[in-house]
Parts: sequence; C-alpha cells; structure tokens
Amino acid sequence: MRALLVVNPAATTTSARTRDVLIHALASEMKLEAVTTEYRGHARDVGRQAAESTDVDLVVALGGDGTVNEVVNGLLHHGPDPDRLPRLAVVPGGSTNVFARALGLPNDAVEATGALLDALREGSERTVGLGLAAGTPGTADEAVPGRWFTFCAGLGFDASVIGRVEQQRERGRRSTHALYLRQVVRQFLDEPHRRHGAITLERPGEDPVADLVLSIVCNTSPWTYLGNRPVYASPRASFDTGLDVLGLSKLSTGAVARYATQLLTSSPERGPKGKHAVSLHDLTDFTLHSKVPLPLQMDGDHLGLRTSVTFTGVRRALRVIV
Repeated sequence: MRALLVVNPAATTTSARTRDVLIHALASEMKLEAVTTEYRGHARDVGRQAAESTDVDLVVALGGDGTVNEVVNGLLHHGPDPDRLPRLAVVPGGSTNVFARALGLPNDAVEATGALLDALREGSERTVGLGLAAGTPGTADEAVPGRWFTFCAGLGFDASVIGRVEQQRERGRRSTHALYLRQVVRQFLDEPHRRHGAITLERPGEDPVADLVLSIVCNTSPWTYLGNRPVYASPRASFDTGLDVLGLSKLSTGAVARYATQLLTSSPERGPKGKHAVSLHDLTDFTLHSKVPLPLQMDGDHLGLRTSVTFTGVRRALRVIV
C-alpha cells in the first residue's frame, strides 16, 4: 500500500517528537510519503494531487478539523467517487477533532495511530456521506465555488463566534474551550439580529422557515465537544443520512439561557427543543438566504460573509478507515 501523510506542523496537540514517532509507526506498515503543510490550502492541494494520482491508496491527515477539511476538499475536487478515490484516514492533532471522534477514533494521536494500524490490518473501513455548500444560482453569491464539509456548517451566530476566535488566535491566543465560551458571550452582547432573525431556509416542496437568527447544519452527531463532553445540536444527524438543521428564531437572554442549558445537557436521544427552535432531519437539498451578509463557517473555519448558500447532502461520498 502506498500512503500519503499530510502533516500540519501547527497542530495544537502534537509536538514535533510525537509527529516523528507517528510517522515512523505508519512507515513501518506501508510505503509512506510525508508532506508537511506550508501554507493555507496546502493540504487541499496535496489531497487533489493524490486524487489525480494512479498509485496512492490512502491519504492520512495528521492535524485538526481544518486540516481534514482541506484534505477532503482536495480528494473531492473532481467530485465523489468512493470506489476510485484513495481512502482517507485521520490522526487527530487539533483542539477539538470532531470528525475523528465522530468516527469513533481515540482523541489521543498515539492511540488513534494504533487504532488506524489495527483497522488497516483488518481491512476495516466505511463509506461516509458529506455536505456540500455553494453559492446559490441567481444571487450575488452564485460565483462562490462549492466546498465540502465533514461534520458541520453554520450561517449567522455560530460563524460569528468562530470569526471572533480566529481573530484572537491571530493575536497569539491559544485555541481553548474557555476562549470559545468568552467569544459566545461577546457575540451575544453584540449580536444585532438576536430578536429578529435575518435567515430564511427554503427547501423543495415545503414552506420556507423564516426569521432565523442561528442556523447550524450537521452532517453527524455530536455537533462539537466541550472538552470530553459531546454537544448534540441535531442528535439524529449521521454520516449515513442527509443533512440536519437546527435553527433558532430568537436569542433573547432567556432563550439563550434555555437553549444553552439544553445543549450542555444534550444527549444522543435529546437535543434543543422549544417554540423558537426548528429541527429538520435528513435533508438532501436546501438553501439559506439572509437579508444581510452574514458569516459562514464550515468545519470550524470562518469563510467570510454570505447572503445565500445552497447545501447538498451527498451520501456515500468518501471511504474512511475506521
């Protein structure tokens, strides 16, 4: 087997020594080429080269969810073809690692490498569905190219929080759960649309869902983690179905306290509910329109402002070693 290892040297939870140990462990089991990313988008470029190659069987992403997202977008540059494309494996190295943990992998890089090697020896893999987001035809954003996401996307409030976190990281702050929580509070205090949402969800054959302040799109469950605690925005979301959406139409102080408590106490059987909450399951095609430009995030990566995004849930998009 020929494998390509994509290493993010800025991964927050792995040291250079740990990465060297992992590389030697993987190289002992396969013909391995390691590439260290040098710029934003480098992992995507490497993934695309692997997809266009005829002799790469496996691409291993060593890093956080952002690195995995780039590799996936490179692999799927020409569209999904799970029977032809190289398989994907993930070794978690970021602060949260939602995709890897949702697949059932250990959150420790060394343990995850051991689990990966066991899975390769046993031939254990699964085909997962992914989400695709693109600019909506006939709108100001129609020229925005499609981008794949592995576990979540969001338009509005949660994307604003991620944008704030990225600004703090650019100033040298470490990406911690405490940092995220502080930015949630600050975004709530500054949120101009918290009482009258600007987002409308449209889907074929159904009435529009209007005046949403927050819209979280989930491709799997849990939505994220606070330390070791999983948070379930859409408990029924799965790699085997379409996309799920949680929308909130009000973010008053009382509503925030109620839904934050529900999220913190959520479980695989119970997510947020209430008269201001909308939960939709297993959607294949839908569009989020906004009256004003709002931030968009995918897999925890802030992508700028959008007024209209069309989402597609694609089943059987990529084979993953688990």
